[in-house]
Amino acid sequence: MNIPNSYLLKRIVIIGSGFGGLQVATKLSNRFYQIVLIDKNNYHTFQPLLYQVATFGLEPDSIAKSIRFLIRKRKNFFFRLAKVNFIDINYNIIYSNIGELEYDYLIIATGSKTNFFGNQNIEKFSLPLKNIGEALNLRNCILHSIEYALSIRKKKIINFIIVGGGPTGVELAGSLAELKYYILPKYYPELDLNQINIHLIQATKKLLDGMSESSSNIALNYIKKMGVNVWLNNPVKNYDGKTIFTKKVNLKSYNVIWAAGVKGAIIKGLGNKYIANNRILVDKYHKVQGINNLFAIGDVAVMKEDNKYPNGHPMIALPAIQQGINLAKNFNRFFFKKKIQPFKFKNKGYMAIIGRNKAVCDLSYFTISGSIAWILWMIIHLMKIQGFRNKLLTLINWITQYFNYNKSISILIRPYINYNNILTQYH
Repeated sequence: MNIPNSYLLKRIVIIGSGFGGLQVATKLSNRFYQIVLIDKNNYHTFQPLLYQVATFGLEPDSIAKSIRFLIRKRKNFFFRLAKVNFIDINYNIIYSNIGELEYDYLIIATGSKTNFFGNQNIEKFSLPLKNIGEALNLRNCILHSIEYALSIRKKKIINFIIVGGGPTGVELAGSLAELKYYILPKYYPELDLNQINIHLIQATKKLLDGMSESSSNIALNYIKKMGVNVWLNNPVKNYDGKTIFTKKVNLKSYNVIWAAGVKGAIIKGLGNKYIANNRILVDKYHKVQGINNLFAIGDVAVMKEDNKYPNGHPMIALPAIQQGINLAKNFNRFFFKKKIQPFKFKNKGYMAIIGRNKAVCDLSYFTISGSIAWILWMIIHLMKIQGFRNKLLTLINWITQYFNYNKSISILIRPYINYNNILTQYH
């Protein structure tokens, strides 16, 4: 990997530049350690807004920031664009597609990936939404479907089906509904909106499982009023690329978006004794149980020592950010032989946006919804985006869209990947 040896500084290798990895990388003192950050992308992605990229609300560069820009002023800090394939925990070596590297300490912050629950058909035919490439793929899928729908004489129903009623699924369904009623008529005046149906399928009895009953009911009411067909308590059985089979109904669609869950993105090399429910077992100091120089944070890690979260912390941004900060502080404390601190998750609440002036927030002691929750959602997300330019671009887009619903329908610059016989659904 062409990293210079530093005999005076211990080397800390961090795999992953998501919310947790970026925090620990930037909070570690480069005076005390040589820091090597490795990621398969050369940018940090603000994943909570991927659905807005997919539905034309934002451009990709609004939610992505160059890692090299973020670390440009830091000494003893190296970034490598690589995919780590294997970890040798016995010899303290990682193996990647660009070579191998020895480490003194290793921090795994690889985040999560889409969980298809072992169904190979769903994995093959559905559309996930976990990174910028997949968001652009979904964007192209939406445009392809609409363009081809206009090219045929006989009108047919286009079903956009979202599986998963968590924040991603709810926010995407709401965004698609606004796209249908406020944006498409401007760009496609000849399109019959009755051709387009939006379905949201949830396996459990309510939307937003991690939120309060009140927020769930409010979100359900919002989403139904926006014209989305909601199917609760309706687990998906299979999807063959043309028809999705569920407990209650079978629906024909080439546009099935899978937002039904995630699992830890685990790298090969760790034995099964270190893994629980597709996440790496760690103690309250983020150390992989039984290995003194190996740590894991964020979605890929599960800390069962917190009595409030016996199955691990939620796989969302906030725990990852707090874990990254705590681990970095502990490494800095360790250098000065100070007492390290256990991790304590400070839950500041949960929130989801459904549409313009429509959002729900569960805060520590109360729940809010409507315009106030919508404004709070925007402020918090805007603060978390990396870089002033990205914050400004996002804010300008949101203000413009608020006053005139002016989402710019993008051009098709590449074909939709794995779009299975798109013409056959219309002819």
